[in-house]
Amino acid sequence: MKFESAVAIIPARYSSTRLPGKPIIEIDGKALIEHVYRRVEQARAIDRIIVATDDRRIADVVEGFGGDVMMTRADHQSGTDRLAEVVGRDNEIDPQALIVNVQGDEPLIEPAVIDQAVTAARLGDAEMVTLMTPLRHLEDIRDPNRVKVVTDRNGLALYFSRSPIPSSGTCFLHLGLYVYTASFLKVFSKLERTVLEIAERLEQLRALEHGYRIRVVEVASESWGIDTPADLERFKACVK
Repeated sequence: MKFESAVAIIPARYSSTRLPGKPIIEIDGKALIEHVYRRVEQARAIDRIIVATDDRRIADVVEGFGGDVMMTRADHQSGTDRLAEVVGRDNEIDPQALIVNVQGDEPLIEPAVIDQAVTAARLGDAEMVTLMTPLRHLEDIRDPNRVKVVTDRNGLALYFSRSPIPSSGTCFLHLGLYVYTASFLKVFSKLERTVLEIAERLEQLRALEHGYRIRVVEVASESWGIDTPADLERFKACVK
């Protein structure tokens, strides 16, 4: 199968229990969402970047730094659902385009690992592609904000969890980046939510429970998401 292009879509919402207004918090003269956007710009495999948001304040910031933004509905239950709306409304996105879901709170995402994910997706042997990296810090293994993943011998996901998996041994940190075709994204967004997805609060489990394959590419990365005030301070220290 020939994939026409790779479009990165960054879902961003204003509401956050622990960090309200997180996407537009300013760090070193740039909003958090711009830090993410600039990292994605450096990926060679990406042809276009769109920020998808339901909040005018975020849209104004993105437009202010020259980024492409689309306003979406406010009732989406997940970032993937927000992406599906963008794909359904933007006539310039080909049905066979690869859609790269980049989390709006991962400003340390490395351009090279985005390229690795897109390269794996172009093989076309799984409906979704995501990333993992070895967990290097003991405190991260037990941190429910750090999602863990286990795979089979062929690199296909068996399970994702906020708990340590396996119970002993090497844990892999899931990096919240996904790649899928525009056509599969539409299918995925219409699937019924599942028991494990609700229990773990991890939407990728919906795909596994419905029998779809997720290829997980191991990468060397120190990227992590900003979920708490402590994460924000840690990122500020990295920038400095």
